[in-house]
Formats: sequence, C-alpha cells, structure tokens
Amino acid sequence: MAEITVILPDGSARQLPEGATIADLAARIGAGLAKAALAGKLDGTLADLTTELKDGAHVEIITPKSPEALEILRHSAAHIMAEAIQELFPRAQFGIGPAIEDGFYYDIDIGRPVTPDDVEAIGAKMAEIVAEARAFSRREVTAAEARELMADQRLKLELIDEMPSSTVISLYTQGGFTDLCRGPHLPDTSRLAAFKLTKTAGAYWRGDNQRQMLQRIYGTAWFTQKDLDAYLHRLEEAEKRDHRVLGRQLGIYMMDEQAGVGLPLYLPAGARVIRTLQEWLRRGLYQRGYEEVITPHIYNAEVWKRSGHYYFYHDNMYFFEVDESEAKNRSKLSEYGVKPMNCPGHVLLYANELRSYRDLPLRFFEFGTVYRHELSGVVHGLLRARGFTQDDAHIFCREDQVQDEVVSILELVDYIMTTFEFTYSAEISTRPDKSIGEDDKWEFATEQLKAACERHGLSYEINEGDGAFYGPKIDIKVKDAIGRTWQCSTVQIDFNFPERFDLTYRTADNSTAQPWMLHRAIFGSIERFLGILIEHYAGALPAWLAPVQVAVIPIADRHNDYAFEVDAALRAAEVRSVVYDQNEPMRSKIAKAQMAKLPYMLVVGDKEAAERSVSVRERLAGDSGAQPLEDFIAAAQNLLNN
Repeated sequence: MAEITVILPDGSARQLPEGATIADLAARIGAGLAKAALAGKLDGTLADLTTELKDGAHVEIITPKSPEALEILRHSAAHIMAEAIQELFPRAQFGIGPAIEDGFYYDIDIGRPVTPDDVEAIGAKMAEIVAEARAFSRREVTAAEARELMADQRLKLELIDEMPSSTVISLYTQGGFTDLCRGPHLPDTSRLAAFKLTKTAGAYWRGDNQRQMLQRIYGTAWFTQKDLDAYLHRLEEAEKRDHRVLGRQLGIYMMDEQAGVGLPLYLPAGARVIRTLQEWLRRGLYQRGYEEVITPHIYNAEVWKRSGHYYFYHDNMYFFEVDESEAKNRSKLSEYGVKPMNCPGHVLLYANELRSYRDLPLRFFEFGTVYRHELSGVVHGLLRARGFTQDDAHIFCREDQVQDEVVSILELVDYIMTTFEFTYSAEISTRPDKSIGEDDKWEFATEQLKAACERHGLSYEINEGDGAFYGPKIDIKVKDAIGRTWQCSTVQIDFNFPERFDLTYRTADNSTAQPWMLHRAIFGSIERFLGILIEHYAGALPAWLAPVQVAVIPIADRHNDYAFEVDAALRAAEVRSVVYDQNEPMRSKIAKAQMAKLPYMLVVGDKEAAERSVSVRERLAGDSGAQPLEDFIAAAQNLLNN
C-alpha cells in the first residue's frame, strides 16, 4: 500500500498508509493521544479527526489542552442543544448557534416564549444525547441539496441563499439533527463532559431590530466538572458584584426612563467618586506635561463632514437642526451633531495657531462627555451607556517622538492599573483591509507600538487586521478580582485627522511637515471604568476613593454634640465623613456602615468625649481600639488620600 509523509509540530515526520486520517495519526503516535484527541489542524486549518491526511501536510493534534479546544467543545455543545430542542419541539426553527466566550448559544423559534421548565427539559435531553455518544459526521453538498435538506427551516434557507456561489457548503449530523456548519466538531457527543444551560434572552434575527424576535438559549461547557463548578462560582460572584445592583444600594447612580435609555444620573456618592477619580488623574497628567482643554458638546455638521464621522459614523450620532436666521419671518437652518468623541475639538485647537517643532509634543487632555446611539438591547448599566465621559487625550508630535510618547502612555497605564490591583495584557491591532494612509506610515507606526511595548517590558499579542481604519493601536485588557477580562485603555495612531484638517508645523529647517497624532484613553469611559471598579471591589472601593470614608457613630443621643465635633475636625482635614445620629441602637448603625462598605467607623461615647478620643473600627479588621482624635486624623490623611 502506498504511504504518505506528514510533518508534526516539532518538525519530525511520520509515515502512514494512504487514506489515513487525523485519528489514525493520533493512534500511531500513542494510545493516550488517541484517547485525548478532539480534532486536528491540517496546514493551519482546523479539521475533524475523520479528515484524510495529504502527503506533505503539517499536522497538529488538538486535545483539551489546546487553545482551540474549548471553542470546538462549545460549538459542539450548541449542536447538541439544538438536537435536544428538535426532539422536544419538532417544529422548532433554528437560527445560528455559535461558540462564544465562556459558552455557547442557539437562537430558536418554538412558537412561544421559552420557559424555565423548557430549559430544564432541554438540559435533561442533552444529557441523554451525551450518554448515547452520538457521532458527529460531516458531508459537503451543493446549494440545491442544502436547500432540499433544509426545506422546512426558513432561517437556514435565508442563510443558504446569501452564500456566494463559490462557497463550499458543509453539513454536520449527529443523531437525528443536521445543521449547516463549517466545523470541526467533537468525535462524538460523549466528549461533552460538563455543561449547564444558564439563561434565555430575546434576540432579533441577524441582529436587526426590524426582523423577527427569536429566543436565545445560553449555556456553558467545560472539559471537567471542576472547571464548570469554578465557572459557576465566578458567575455567582459576578452576580453579587453586579454594579447595577450595588450602584443602587450604595447610592452611586440611577437610571430613569424619563431621562432616556442609557443615560445615567449620578447621586452625590457617585459624583464624589467620579470627581475624585478625575482629580487624581488630572494631577498626574499635569505632572506629565499635559494641558487640559474644554470643548463643546455639539458642532456644526460641517466639522463632522470634514472629520469623516458624518459619513462613517452617522448612525451612531445624534443630529438636529438649528434656525440661525436673525429675521423672524425667514428660516436659515444649520445642521449640528452631538459629539460622539472629542477628537475634532482638539484638532481645531491645534490648528488655532501656527505650530513649531519646538512646540511638540503637544498633549491636550479633556474629561469630555460624549453621546453615542446604542441599541436599547445592548445598553448595560454603566458598562455600555449612550452618554458617558472619556478621559480623552490627543498628542501631536514629530515622527521621532512617537515611540517615546507611547512609552510614556504605557507607564501611565501601568501606574493606574497597578493602583487598582489589576493585572493586564496588551494587544496590538494591525492594518485592516479598509484603511487610509501610505504603507510606509503603517509599517513605521506598527513597529513603533511594538518597540514601545518592548521598551516598557510589556508582552503583547498581535491582532491581525483589527486596527482602526486610520491607524494601528494598542488595546489594554485588564483582569479583575474574579478573573474576568475587560477592555480599558487604548493608544491609537491616527493618519486621518492630520490629513483631513491639514495640520502642520514648522520644522527646524523652516519647512512644513505634518504632525503625528496619537489618541489615548486610560480609563476609557469613566462610567465603564467605575462600573468595573465597583464589580472588581464588590462595592468596597479603596479608602481614598470611597465617597464616604468615615462614619462617626454616637452611642447615645447625648454623644451627638461630640460626634459632630469629630465630624467637623475630619472635614477640616479633608476626610469625607458622616454622622450617624439616627435614634437607633449602636449595633444597627455599625451594620448600616458595613452595608454601605465604609472604610472606617468611629464610635464615640462618654469616655471618648471626655478624652477627645475615638474608638476605631475598620471595615475588614474590625475593632482596632481607641486613640486620640488628632492621632486618627493624622493617620487618616495618609491612609485616605492617594
């Protein structure tokens, strides 16, 4: 029998009979690998274990330890869930069912809303399918064959009709269920060791709010019960930390339908936290050579046309007309747009006067409130709002200054993130298919971002083709206390604005050159960062950031006068305090302060009033004893100020 040769990841070669599959290769390497194998990679492309090998192919065996394994597991879980739904609801219509971060979902229509009892029944049926070890099998078909096989699935027919004629259409079948799918999948359903259906939601077909509303069933899948249990524990923790719940409990912010969707209103505690964050960052920015600016909330539409937002971002903006006529009987309408970002204002400020190479780098920053139209279905508390404030900055510099400026930004990122006990990583996004700017500029800019990360000692991954149309960028991903990852800081190089607004500076030889422009945000959206902080700390913000840092608790009404003296002394020392003078037992006041997650409680009674002392209780450590008021204030000024 003829043989073929394949190349393994370590560069070694293996000979197998012609017609051998990836599964055969795994078995040839070892029984343990054959048992663990889920799928394979042929010349970099994922494939099922049943795929035949070609002579000279580079082959990798995918096991549960491989980076791609969880996505394969979860995509297979979506198919298993769909099969369970089909068995329970034979008339069900199926949309799409992809793997997503931490799980999977399927969009379906069973003719009525899905109930909790339905979800329980689907999960039980899935367990039966898993126990039967039904094999996944793949076949390729023509578009006509696919339409015939999917004749009773109107949503699938729509997907088939939109496929280019050159598309290779593949179907996967397990048990009695067949679906359109590229694959690959698990060898059989028994490999789905640990799963749980988690929630349901409405979802418009194809994400279009003019289309049919489907039912989306979510689930999660893992290779071991231990991993599933750990994930479910993280979900429980996340629910306890939900900033929307804690935000109300702690008096941080509120939403009101009268104000509109996605428009947070900050209560005094929330306003205090945001202003404290801004003042803290503002001090650091002044020290780093930034200059603060303030720009309008609206601009004439001509600005947005020149920037390109009018044409490329129109659906995400709010536009309106203003009558600017001076005569009562005549109309002169001008179109204005509410800003979705602060960039145009900073560009106009740069262009306001002639600039020299000696003026650069010029660093403008602003805490600018912006507004973007988000669909109501995706608005999520502070994490995704229609109105939010960016800690925005734009740096105009010479080409030879780009790398130093990016390094300086990364140093600022490190200072901010380590202050809040976040671990973080970086991702460099490169040129997308649709972009502007010369090749040499893109190459230079991308290399500068890489070099800056390397100088700063920050490891990074490359996200090919995901840069902005106007330049490459670094995105910072932070990991919170329960292991979730959030996108926060960003550094972007922009070729678009300097060209569109004809920005220039005079060089050392008195010629004209175009500056390089960097966009950067550290918090990103202050609202979103606050939401992340609330969940990261489960509402117990660091003492320096807490809206109220100290509760003064009089034991009885006769101690109120001294309690207010203590409060006045604290406020004079710029410690944020409050007196709990309600007619309640002391233990109730202490419990209330604990519920409010206040860092310190000062209990005062006869002895404390006589000695001008306070009995100190800390949020975590509990009772730490009595001390003179002046000593506590001196210590508090160090502890409670960042």
